[in-house]
Amino acid sequence: MSFERISLEITDDNVAVLTFKHPEALNAIGMQMLKEISIALKQVAAMKARCLLITGSGRAFCSGANLTDRTADSLKEPMPEGVIAESDMGEGLEKFYHPILLTIKELDMPVVSAVNGVAAGVGTSFAMIADITLAAKSAYFLQAFARIGLVPDGGSTFMLPRLVGWGRAMELALLAEKLPAEKAFEWGLVNRLTEDDAIMEDAMEIAVRLAKGPKSVTLIRKAMWDSLNNSFEQQIHLERKYQKEAGRTKDHKEGVTAFLEKRNANFIGE
Repeated sequence: MSFERISLEITDDNVAVLTFKHPEALNAIGMQMLKEISIALKQVAAMKARCLLITGSGRAFCSGANLTDRTADSLKEPMPEGVIAESDMGEGLEKFYHPILLTIKELDMPVVSAVNGVAAGVGTSFAMIADITLAAKSAYFLQAFARIGLVPDGGSTFMLPRLVGWGRAMELALLAEKLPAEKAFEWGLVNRLTEDDAIMEDAMEIAVRLAKGPKSVTLIRKAMWDSLNNSFEQQIHLERKYQKEAGRTKDHKEGVTAFLEKRNANFIGE
């Protein structure tokens, strides 16, 4: 399928590259892009990719929801002057955004985000949900919801406190101020900083490394996600379960053999 608001390609190294592609709107997400992302993620799972890399085209990663999008609920007849429309903003999240974010979380492969420019609103969510996040030095993050009388969404109130701490998350959400990439790196929101012209090269290097990794990398990300809500006792039992699964993979056997033979392992993701 051909896309208009995104692109999806797979490299020779089995990295699926999903690019937000609406640069004239700073890659703001409207209904068409949401539908295309949903379709693309299904393709990613079926194309034997071993790592997903998410980035944006032009000078933005993703500037959040497209408030000028004239589809779905926004196509309703305008309310008479002076009458405030009552709409369920949460319903759109539940129907369209949540399934996409949950699909990314549950992917059977590691996820990398390359934040090449502004990541605002739910754009920050797409950056944070990745397992490893890189940002160009000129990029910045913005939780702009308070500016328009809304609350952070897309999982931001879950991920931000865990990445940057309670106080900093409160500051970002309540003051709705820009967070430059360098400070985001200092705060732990970003794993690595890159030069602007090197963001994709550096991100691809990591994505390829993960794509060539053992099957256990998918179990590692599952264990990390589960740890956010588990007790210590629950987590060590989960580790036992996943270790049993990892120990039975071809990649574990290859890893041990390669170690004994003092050579680099050739993992196949099985």
